[in-house]
Formats: sequence, structure tokens, C-alpha cells
Amino acid sequence: MNVFNSPTRAHARPGFLLAWILPASCLFVLLVLFLSPRPPQHRAAPGAAASAGIASPPRRFIHSGRGLSLTPPPLDLPPSSARPAEEIVAEKISQFASQRQEIVGAMARHFNVPVPEEVDRFFAAVHAGRWEETTNLYAILSQRRASDDSPPGLAPLWPALHETFGVAEQAHDWPAQNLLDYGNAVLDSLRPGMVYVGGTDAGRFIPTLLTDTGDGEPHIVLTQNALANGTYLDYLKFRYGDRLATLTSEESQSSFATYIADAEQRFQHDQQFPEAPKQVRPGEDIQITDGRVAVSGQIAVMAINEHLLQTLLQKNPDLTFALEESTPLKSLYAGATTLGPITELRATDPATALTAERAAQSLDYWRTTTQNLLAEPDAAAAAPRDAYVSLILGQAHLFLDRNFSGEAEQAYQLAHQLSPDNLAVVFGYTGLLVDQKRYDEARQVVQLAANLAPDNNQLSDLLHRLHGMK
Repeated sequence: MNVFNSPTRAHARPGFLLAWILPASCLFVLLVLFLSPRPPQHRAAPGAAASAGIASPPRRFIHSGRGLSLTPPPLDLPPSSARPAEEIVAEKISQFASQRQEIVGAMARHFNVPVPEEVDRFFAAVHAGRWEETTNLYAILSQRRASDDSPPGLAPLWPALHETFGVAEQAHDWPAQNLLDYGNAVLDSLRPGMVYVGGTDAGRFIPTLLTDTGDGEPHIVLTQNALANGTYLDYLKFRYGDRLATLTSEESQSSFATYIADAEQRFQHDQQFPEAPKQVRPGEDIQITDGRVAVSGQIAVMAINEHLLQTLLQKNPDLTFALEESTPLKSLYAGATTLGPITELRATDPATALTAERAAQSLDYWRTTTQNLLAEPDAAAAAPRDAYVSLILGQAHLFLDRNFSGEAEQAYQLAHQLSPDNLAVVFGYTGLLVDQKRYDEARQVVQLAANLAPDNNQLSDLLHRLHGMK
């Protein structure tokens, strides 16, 4: 059994933080916080599913918008291959801002709420590419949303604003060509009609930008990190209610209650049997006061989101889903397989089942990608390394779950080459080595990370525990 629980796949670099508060009607309190990495600048590696031995269909995207006509008019522009990537991305951001502003207007009419003045100014700033004004207005709107006198229209419109800012932030932080390469690596792997579930900021917002501003029918892109939030569920229903059986508030509360009951049982076990292996997970804060259970922390949030994603899949048996994890979602690994750089859930085609041969093809893809990334200057490649490491880890975890330990180790090694102080990489790789009683190698992995991040207490604690193993 793996004695090391891997933390959330967020690198030590600053993240993009957003608080989601579960419905106040619940008797229990959950402080819902999720952290997604926010990439700095970088150069991205080329990615094509075909290089992993998996056919990639052409992309097909148009904008549905729940019946709204959001497809922009044709532009008299030269072919994209002849245009600078910076020009292409700037145009897509402008187009995306216009689309989301139209959606916000339709949502305001649907929910019968006003659109705050700052919202229109925010979209105008994004549309014009004024980044400083965009960040200032987003900060103002965030503060107003959290205040006691929050405008009545801000809460239901917030998911569209947050999505717009997330997309604009990625475009600001990523060099344009690398953003296009990464987004196409993900989208080109998807089959027509496939729902894509992104986890990290890059994994969620970049595909959202490209699919909603591309040619043909767009994919549904959502995130597992916000499924416990009622406002986000309303947004999904408004956007995709004609294409996706979305979750209800009752299902959200049911998942919450199920987790609370399980957490309470595990907490009571640890209290009653202090010498037995702990059932409360590291980072899972559970408290019982006057018979009422309160849980907090990202571990709790993602456990609920994992259950909700399972429910979403069950409600949509005829749809196919692909995933980029923000943290391991082990209950979804049954029937999963690799799909280019991402993971297909509940795959039914025997020809695509995860075999040793298919895993080897994926590793070939990652070796090429890793070599390309390592060839870039460190300052330019930092963000794409983080983004691709997240994808590698998702497949490494899947390999390990299927007992492809050799393939999992190779994937961890590639991720470690790209980001040796990434906590998720270190904990995952070390756990595999410890399970095989390769303690000296495990200590080397952690020592390197500790040298790069000497102030990280998690690495210091892990190294201390490893020194006691022989």
C-alpha cells in the first residue's frame, strides 16, 4: 500500500484561487476552496495525438450557446498559417469576450437580474486587450461579489465572468504559439461530441478559448473543480442544457451529505482506534462540534466533486467524456484509457482499451514532448512544463492503477525531469519507489526537490520519514 498520499497537483508556483461556497441550507459547513495553477511565461511543446499512435480527427467547432446565435460573422483575413500567432490569439480573445458578453446579457434576461456597469466595462477591456484594466475591474467585481451589498445580478453571472478572466489570463501569460500548440494537442485528441473536463487553469481555459472560437461545433468544456457550486451548475444548465443532462442542487446536496457521513465515520474510527492506520486523509480537516460535522480543505472539496462527476457521467450514458485531472480521481479509472495527452473515461471500444502497447505509445509521445520542452530555456518553458506535467501525471496515475508499474515509473521520471520540485510529482514518484522498497532512490528524489525548495515543510517532513526507512 502506498504510504505517501500525493497532494493536489498544484505546483509550488502561485495559483489562481477561487472560493466556492456550498448552499447555506446545508446543516454542515464546508469551506470550499480550489486552487488551480496559474502558469507564468513559457514555450510549449508540440502535441499531436497521432504521435502517440492514436488517430486524431479534425476539429469541428461552432458555438451553440443554448440556442443563442453566437457565431461571429466571417472575417476577411489571410489564412491562419500565414498570420502571426499573436494576432490569432488576440483575435480569439476579442471574439471570446464578445461571445461571453452576449451570453451574460442572455443570462441576465433569463434570471431577471441587472448587469452591473462594471461588467460591461470588464468585457470592453478584455475585448480591447487592455490587461491592466481587465485585472483591476475583475478585482473590483470579485470584491463586490464577496461584500454584503453585492449587486443582485453579479452572483448568477459570475461563472461567465470568471471564465472570461481565466481565458484572458492564459492568453496574457502564455506565448501565443505555445498556447495554440497546447490547446490543439488537447482538442485534436477529442472525438466529435466528446465532453472535455479540464482541471488546471491551462487545462480548462485554453481548450475553452480555442473550441469556442474555432470552426465547427464546439466541445462542451467544463471543470470538475466547481461541480459543488450551485451557481456554476446553473451556468452549465444555461449553456449546455440542450446537450447535457446537468446536475441538480439536490444531487449536489446529496453528494455533500454522503461525503459528510463518510468523513464522520472515518473520524470516529480514528478517535476510537488511535493505534490503527488513520482513515482521515492528510489535509482533510474534520471537526465535530455539538454533534454537527464541519469539514474543510481541498481534499474534501475534490472528494465531493469526484462524486458529482460520477453522477454526471451516470446521467449522460450516451455521451463520451475526456478528463484532465487537477487531483487524482481514482474512482473514475475503471474503464479509462489514454486519449492522446488526456484520459478517456469509461471507454467501451475494445480497440482503445488500455494495454501495455497503448501505454508504451503514450510514453513515446511524452518522451518527445519532454525532449522538446527541455530544449527550451528554463524561463520560457516553465509554464508549459507545469501544464504538460499535469497531463503526464494523469496518465501515470492511471498506469499505476492498472498495475502497469513500469510504465507508471517511466511517466513519473519524465514528469520529474520537467519539474523536479513539483510536489505531486515528488509524492507520486516517491510513493512508487517506497512501495518497491527502493528507499535510497526515493530519498534522492526528495532531496533534489528539497534542495530546489528548501523552505517547503512538506518536503522536509517527507525526507525525515524516508531517513527512517531501510
